[in-house]
Amino acid sequence: MAAVPEQGESGKGKPFKLLGILDVENIPCARDSILYGSLGSVVAGLGHFLLTSRIRRSCDVGVGGFILVTLGCWYNHAKQRIQERIAREGIKNQILYESTHLDPQRKQISSSSSSSSN
Repeated sequence: MAAVPEQGESGKGKPFKLLGILDVENIPCARDSILYGSLGSVVAGLGHFLLTSRIRRSCDVGVGGFILVTLGCWYNHAKQRIQERIAREGIKNQILYESTHLDPQRKQISSSSSSSSN
């Protein structure tokens, strides 16, 4: 008999964790990085095998391709997340300081208009 989940329990089982620490199911950048890395490993390994016909070396190239593509995608996602956070903080500061004496654009406008009038 299959165990039926009770009302309080969710229908999903345990989340898939890579190496026991990385929850691939709930972290979109991890999922994309692993998928692109596996595709990169197949392309690199198969391409190397078609060029050289050396099986062991092609497997090594495939593993290297997986590592490089996975880390490259992970880095790209991390960089994009940092840029988004900086833009979000900038927008928040623009809304917060707009039309106040702390507005940096207001200081630039007033200093340029006073220097051009001299």
